[in-house]
Amino acid sequence: MVPHLHAPQNLPGLSSAGQLSLVHWPHQCEVIRDRIEHIDWTPPRPEPLYTPMGLEMKPSYQPAGEGTVIYLTEEANKDSGFVYSQVRGLSPSKQILHQNGDNTLIFEARFESGNLQKVVKVNEFEYQLTLRTDLYTSKYTQWYYFQVSNTQAGMPYRFTIVNFTKPDSLYKRGMRPLLYSEADAKKHNVGWRRTGNEIKYYRNNAGQGGQQYFSLTWTFQFPHNRDTCYFAHCYPYTYSNLQEYLVAISKDPVKSKFCKIHILCHSLARNIVYVLTITNPHEGDKDTKRKAVILTARVHPGETNTSWIMKGFLDYILGNSGNAQVLRDNFVFKVVPMLNPDGVIVGNHRCSLAGQDLNRKYKSNLKEFYPSIWYTRNMIKRVMEERDILLYCDFHGHNRKKNVFVYGCERKQQAKAPNLHPRVFPLLLSKICPDKFSFPDCRFRVQKSKEGTGRVVMWKMGISNSYTLEASICGSKLGQRRSTHFNTKDLESVGHHFCDALLDYCVPNMKEHEEMVKQQAKVNSEGLNSDVLDRDSSTQTSNSSDSCDLVAHQLKLGTKIKTKTSGEHIHRIAKDRSRESKNVSFKMEVSTSTSLGQEQTTQGIETLHKIFQELDPVGRDLNWGTIPQPIEHFISQNLFLPPTALQEMCYASERGGVRPVSGCHPPKMESRSREKEEKIHHRVKLPITASVKQVGECFRFWFSGSEN
Repeated sequence: MVPHLHAPQNLPGLSSAGQLSLVHWPHQCEVIRDRIEHIDWTPPRPEPLYTPMGLEMKPSYQPAGEGTVIYLTEEANKDSGFVYSQVRGLSPSKQILHQNGDNTLIFEARFESGNLQKVVKVNEFEYQLTLRTDLYTSKYTQWYYFQVSNTQAGMPYRFTIVNFTKPDSLYKRGMRPLLYSEADAKKHNVGWRRTGNEIKYYRNNAGQGGQQYFSLTWTFQFPHNRDTCYFAHCYPYTYSNLQEYLVAISKDPVKSKFCKIHILCHSLARNIVYVLTITNPHEGDKDTKRKAVILTARVHPGETNTSWIMKGFLDYILGNSGNAQVLRDNFVFKVVPMLNPDGVIVGNHRCSLAGQDLNRKYKSNLKEFYPSIWYTRNMIKRVMEERDILLYCDFHGHNRKKNVFVYGCERKQQAKAPNLHPRVFPLLLSKICPDKFSFPDCRFRVQKSKEGTGRVVMWKMGISNSYTLEASICGSKLGQRRSTHFNTKDLESVGHHFCDALLDYCVPNMKEHEEMVKQQAKVNSEGLNSDVLDRDSSTQTSNSSDSCDLVAHQLKLGTKIKTKTSGEHIHRIAKDRSRESKNVSFKMEVSTSTSLGQEQTTQGIETLHKIFQELDPVGRDLNWGTIPQPIEHFISQNLFLPPTALQEMCYASERGGVRPVSGCHPPKMESRSREKEEKIHHRVKLPITASVKQVGECFRFWFSGSEN
């Protein structure tokens, strides 16, 4: 029976003696007895991506019978499904013995989170590697983590992994594998670092029966003789690492007062799934007014970067800073730091021991097969009965895109009058973390294939701000971090910035709040929409209907503020702009007497300039047909420019007595049925012959009637 969440438990893994809960493995898994540990280390400068030279080799796949098999482990996948677990797994059988004087590398991956199935020695310094698929499946090969010993320094080694299944990879875009040297860690306090040259990701000749496989090859040199090294797809973070972190919290006399660690449930293999409740002690019924924030991670075991982001979040929220105190005073955080401990332990990339992707099972009622998902969903339902939930976010790693971004949810009917509330939080995050978080990479559509994900299910349960945070396994292409890898401190900083964005979202900056309230009466469309496209906007206050009622806290700080919420502000603006759109005559010349008003006209021009600076920052000609549909929709909807307005705009220069704008032609107004006209009424297709800069001139002529 799973302990009830409302009563804190004396957890077996977090006792006063600080003993860890024992790790359970599937019964057929062999596990070495050595404990694998790595030091924390941050490179002194960001590590650059690999730049292809165009001369990289593509080694051919070596079929069975060619080369020498020096490592092989197949016991784990002999059964068709999970049967039972045991502590520590089986004692491993011996691998191929090496004679004195033999320089063959020794491989090992039968440890927590390790993944490597087979190694073939092709020649003295070249090895072909095969990864193990997720247990009880025939697919999912992406995560790798293995040990290599008996090394020779300065020799030109080549490793080639031959059974990837994805045609696209960040290794095509400069990502390098990770290397850890025990000798460097001991002698120089240096930890995980990027390595590899002649990196190539390509389709190989190993496919059979229509299945295509892809290889990753790279060359490198070991730093020391007779060293023990490790290679990994991303920075490892094991179930034992999590337990050690939680033990430290439980033994801390301060943190343990506001962070309660409970058992959410047990996994299929009987490993504990933990849930943390973080909030400052409360008085009376004040706690019920606190909104909840729900965070989860590691539903996909191979996305180890999410555990580092979660660590950064927990370090911040459990710290003694004033901001952390404010967040704990006003929220109840429910955190499930590792949803899939079984998959993490055995070194899976995506699945649990049920052989299924748990992030497609949030609609399932099969508690016995997907316990962590079933109990997480029910825990959230229980929280919703007690208090409002401000935000839900599930942390993920992305293996094909760079940067950090989110997937959110918007309803279809919002397409005609976009509700920007779900976009506000990621927008704030992009401002706080401009070199890592990319707002243009965020998406807010709900696809049918994603209906079983945590993000969509929680949204349909009533959580408006329901997100999947995606962090690249590779790195960033933004600002000063362009073309560099993320390290663990970068990932932890994303967790820190998540807290900062949450604070800005719900606790307006006290110094700017009064000025913001004064400007509310003046703002027009820019007040609601400019931040969506302007990454350089300085404001960090929230435009959300979910803005928190923190008046009591602000009064405690001695700050006098207006009580009108940002949500009321948004609804008022939307209502006013809707009324404006009906009254404005687009055949009238724009003047100081227009219904928009001269001040609002100026703001409209500034907004448009920001749009085109965002679309065309270097002033190059850009075909309007390539502009993303959300931008096109933004202009037509949020600035209320129907096709007739564009016709007038393109000839505004004639009314003003000046030359027409070069390349600007009105859109063709085809004869359409009433039904079709209604469907496209809210979309405007600007002339495809005009550059962005020229289209900007059209807008300027329309609003000002003159040329600068």
